[in-house]
Amino acid sequence: MHRLFLSSGQLDVDRLDYLRRDSFFTGVTEGNIGSARIIKMLNIHNDRLVVEAKGIYSIENFLMARRLMYWQVYLHKTALAAEKMLINVLKRAQELTCHCGLDNHPPTLFASPALHYFLHNKVDKHTFLNDPQALENFANLDDNDIWSALKVWSRHDDKVLSMLSSGLLNRRLFKIEVELQPFAPQYIAEKRQQLAEKHHLSPEEVNYFVVSDEITSNMYSEADDSIDILYKNGTTKNIAEASDMLNIQLLSKKIKKYYLCFLRN
Repeated sequence: MHRLFLSSGQLDVDRLDYLRRDSFFTGVTEGNIGSARIIKMLNIHNDRLVVEAKGIYSIENFLMARRLMYWQVYLHKTALAAEKMLINVLKRAQELTCHCGLDNHPPTLFASPALHYFLHNKVDKHTFLNDPQALENFANLDDNDIWSALKVWSRHDDKVLSMLSSGLLNRRLFKIEVELQPFAPQYIAEKRQQLAEKHHLSPEEVNYFVVSDEITSNMYSEADDSIDILYKNGTTKNIAEASDMLNIQLLSKKIKKYYLCFLRN
């Protein structure tokens, strides 16, 4: 679907689409927004895409739904734990691929052609702009490539690769703790030591099983997501000023939380 831009920021149809779609498949009703009405209320003013005033309540609902969906679905503890495991298993696979044939490492890891490309190449934005194969392989990569690789990797001789792959396949996900303050370095060090001793892991290998990071989310950023409301007299106001339900402090307040993921005992 085509992306729609509002003022200096954006309210894109992609977001309207995935909020409704994810709300349906997860059963989180708060994400069920009136996207059809929002699209119907779009207009052009001074070469900018704006929302007519009678659609303001639909926009307010969209902003609230987006916030709730992020904390209940996209940044849910289970989703974070699974994401970190998948990131680490792919990092380990790429590391092993780079050492294939060296230091008694086994031959190339099993992978589909599309996944094989990304395991053997360092890919960034510059690569996509200059290497047609990068975009082609990215378009051909999907869940089936990953799951089939995980099934094979779960029986690999490398302990890190097999443990992570098996954990994802059998839904033995990382345990995750979330706090409002950063975790004490001593507490993280204790978790690392416990896992290293129990599973006979080196300090480098433990890095794949203990992850500490932070998550942030805000409902609205005037700099990035500016949405203008068009009134009948031809004037416009930013949604932060026009809304009688939401205030700019609540809209733009960034919430930060800290989490620690680690292998379950």
